[in-house]
Amino acid sequence: MSREIAGNQVGEAFWKMLLAEHGLDDAGMYKGNDPQQIARAGVYFTQVDSSGPTKYVPRSVQVDLESGVCNRLRSGPLGQLFRPDTYFTSDSGAGNNWAKGWAELIDGILDIVRRQSEATEALQGFQIIHSLGGGTGAGLGSLLLSKLREEYPDRMLSTFSILPAPNVSETVVEPYNSLLSVHQLVDNCDLTICIDNEALYDIAVRTLKIKSPGYKDLNELIAKVMCGVSTSLRFPGQLNGDLRKLGMNLVPFPRLHFLMPSFAPFYDPKARTFQRLSVPELTSSLFDKKNLLVASDPRFGRYLTAACIFRGKVSSHENSVMQLQRKNSNLFVEWIPDNVSVSLCSVPPVGQPQAAVALANSTCIQELFKRNLDQFALMFKRRAFLHWYTGEGMDVMEFTEAESNTQDLM
Repeated sequence: MSREIAGNQVGEAFWKMLLAEHGLDDAGMYKGNDPQQIARAGVYFTQVDSSGPTKYVPRSVQVDLESGVCNRLRSGPLGQLFRPDTYFTSDSGAGNNWAKGWAELIDGILDIVRRQSEATEALQGFQIIHSLGGGTGAGLGSLLLSKLREEYPDRMLSTFSILPAPNVSETVVEPYNSLLSVHQLVDNCDLTICIDNEALYDIAVRTLKIKSPGYKDLNELIAKVMCGVSTSLRFPGQLNGDLRKLGMNLVPFPRLHFLMPSFAPFYDPKARTFQRLSVPELTSSLFDKKNLLVASDPRFGRYLTAACIFRGKVSSHENSVMQLQRKNSNLFVEWIPDNVSVSLCSVPPVGQPQAAVALANSTCIQELFKRNLDQFALMFKRRAFLHWYTGEGMDVMEFTEAESNTQDLM
């Protein structure tokens, strides 16, 4: 059973959506009327029967080096949901520095993780949500990954990694932080689902017609994909899959585990009544650039593998995926014959009759790394901002290694 360590704002959006799908209210009490909703709620929630009705408590850890976001969670609508001892904050903050003091904090975090994972019946793996631009998500996130890999070598580690984008930049040193993290993700992670702020903005502005999208809108898009990917863990389906099956079908070589997520249907809420979606339309929009949560173009690469997860009343219709593959055979590598796996789940997302999520392992994801690498190289050539990192005890060699590792990856 999986656990969460959250890029806390995305995590909040994700848990809100999970509560709605499982028929739970903000305090974790069951208010639904469909037994399927809580049949497998134990995957993400621990059931607490103290006195009165059963409360469902998320099996998650909220980590941040600044206490602001966690305090907002505590005082927000989900304040009654999380266990008080699963918040981990420090006073100093990482100041956007990848190298900043994590070593003394990591034991405290691992204690909480251990407590939470011992409470599970069968631990399947960990899901980490972090952003690779700042200091906490990138630096502490990478350290946490390597510690989890040491302590639980045979469990799946999957991350939802939010990569920085040039037109939505928060800090100057993002290229350093993200490249140092990619260097760690290559070695210590089983599935990395890459999400990119630029693509999220495009979807919000062009498709959903939100004039100036805030983080809340972007986080909801990420939460939709996260719920879609975890569907087959949480609901019984006709063709089901779990984290390990996903990894098994999607990763042909251990280093190539960087996946591009896409979701369908995205549409302007005002135009909703004019939408009719058939399964072939869903399938073709999954492989369309406009529905990708990563700013790269699949026509400039080839798909090694892909996994489609359909939700809602859908028959075992693998043929639509097969037809798409036949039409665009030049986009799929020929040395993996059946490279698109399909899973079906009968429970649709809240408020939609049908939806689909795809995870694709395509060579065009190198555009993302190339973009980051170019920015990294420009700064690193002049050794700009490097003293902040070396002052925290990092070696210049680590930067060179990260650079060459990413070049090898491409």
